[in-house]
Amino acid sequence: MEHPDIDFATVLASGVHDMKNSLCMLIQSMDLLQQELAEKSESASQELARIHYEATRLNTNLLQLLSLYRIEKDQLPLHMDEYNLDDLCDEILIKNGLYSTQRNIDVITDCPGKLSWFFDNDLISNLVNDMFVNALRYSNTKLLLRAFEQEQQLFVEIHDDGEGYPADMLDNSEEGIHNLNLAAGRTGLGLFFAHMIARAHRNQGRTGRIELSNGGEFGGAVFRLILP
Repeated sequence: MEHPDIDFATVLASGVHDMKNSLCMLIQSMDLLQQELAEKSESASQELARIHYEATRLNTNLLQLLSLYRIEKDQLPLHMDEYNLDDLCDEILIKNGLYSTQRNIDVITDCPGKLSWFFDNDLISNLVNDMFVNALRYSNTKLLLRAFEQEQQLFVEIHDDGEGYPADMLDNSEEGIHNLNLAAGRTGLGLFFAHMIARAHRNQGRTGRIELSNGGEFGGAVFRLILP
């Protein structure tokens, strides 16, 4: 019996797409349940917030896998348009409201209402959300999300008051972007994705980039996205 030729990567991408849609529905259901549980059981509400956080992480990972697949197939066109940074910040806060409340993290935003920029909204919002979720995980009490324009470039920064990035993550070289250690507990896929999306945004000879550092407003980690 002859077996048909199967492009496993395409089958996997299709499955990932279906899983992502199911996860989105589950996350929406958890948002509704949270409103009812908040007044009835604090412990159950906190557990639901933790599950919501993990489901959001899974959804982000699936989005990253789909994007990597599309890049391999040269099917990741950028859908550029002008977007308001205040709206982007509000979207990030709403998505992560359950987890930030459950962890008692004071989230401060500084995103001017009149600041707008041209970028692919889906890719950039997913990138910033992934880094915001990571910062929530390692923050102790507070976190800052801010956006501003400087030297005709857009800066989006996330500052936390955690212990900061480990030394191996602070190497922002080209070599580090391409060396994914799948055998280690931390693969660096999220950081790889952030580099990839930032570099896909180009304008007037400039290329987008990300920067990692320690110190910042609260003495912890600082994630910085810079778009031309």
